[in-house]
Amino acid sequence: MTTFPDLPFLTPLTPDQLAGAGVPEGWNFGMADVVRFHELDALNHVNNVAYFRWFESLRIPYFAAYHLSTYSPGDPTLVVMTNSARYHAPMFLGERYVTVTRTASFRNSSFRMEYAVYGEGTLRATGDCIVVCLEADAATKRALPAKAVEAFTPAMARAANKGENPPRRRKMW
Repeated sequence: MTTFPDLPFLTPLTPDQLAGAGVPEGWNFGMADVVRFHELDALNHVNNVAYFRWFESLRIPYFAAYHLSTYSPGDPTLVVMTNSARYHAPMFLGERYVTVTRTASFRNSSFRMEYAVYGEGTLRATGDCIVVCLEADAATKRALPAKAVEAFTPAMARAANKGENPPRRRKMW
């Protein structure tokens, strides 16, 4: 088992590093970090807002790795349409954790991401969001980049081979 001192913080981890940190199979994109003082609330545990910041900090490199956007001119405008979280166990100052994400389903111009936070190998929080791909005017829907769809497709095949619920194209609304 990989120990957290061996994991780089705020850097995408390999599947082996994720597994070594106690993250179950099916999560192939994640980053490690540590709870900081400014992320605590009056009850001395991680504030709910911090989880959404962690999700966003992971979402941006995920967009680049999965060919959705590098935030360069001409890239699609990606808008988070919905965002939710569920808290399973509290986290405290100095705890090391791994935040992971994956695409659960996608359509022509949108996709649903799932998130999980593992602290010392224990599930602490989960979340999901729907992201819509738009043109630069931020109003006109734009098809997902072909490279993104290609990147999502191997994840579907891996999940199907393991008997998991794979990402799939479906109508979300």
